[in-house]
Amino acid sequence: MSTTTTLKTVKDIMETEIVTVTLKDNIYEIALKMKQHDIGFIPVVEGNQLIGVVTDRDLVVRGYAEKHSGSTAVKEVMSDQTVVSVPSTMTVDEAAKLMAKNQIRRLPVVENNQLIGVVAIGDLAVRSKLEEEAGHALSEISEKHKQSIGTN
Repeated sequence: MSTTTTLKTVKDIMETEIVTVTLKDNIYEIALKMKQHDIGFIPVVEGNQLIGVVTDRDLVVRGYAEKHSGSTAVKEVMSDQTVVSVPSTMTVDEAAKLMAKNQIRRLPVVENNQLIGVVAIGDLAVRSKLEEEAGHALSEISEKHKQSIGTN
């Protein structure tokens, strides 16, 4: 196997057609975009700068479970303090390890403070060399999630 195969970067596998929202959107608009595009993750941007993300879980836990209406501002439900992003030059292997460590399924890719792509755990799985690593990362993410189900 060649060295270039093992040193694929995030830029080589990231999705560049990204659905985003801004702080002017509300949680109903986010839910609608998620439904229309069959996604569960939307970056929040100001211009092209990443300022947060919203997941389908954020909508449920911070939005609807808190009895917020559909007109509630994005800021009320977005994750902004703990957003993990990566540079496009990061290797796919490093990205997989970062996902496993942080128990996340998607990584925004940022270059010069601008959102340029998103890498999902599924993007890692299509690389034959890294299928096991992606499976391991997903297993760790799922196991942590399973352990927290049913606890207060």
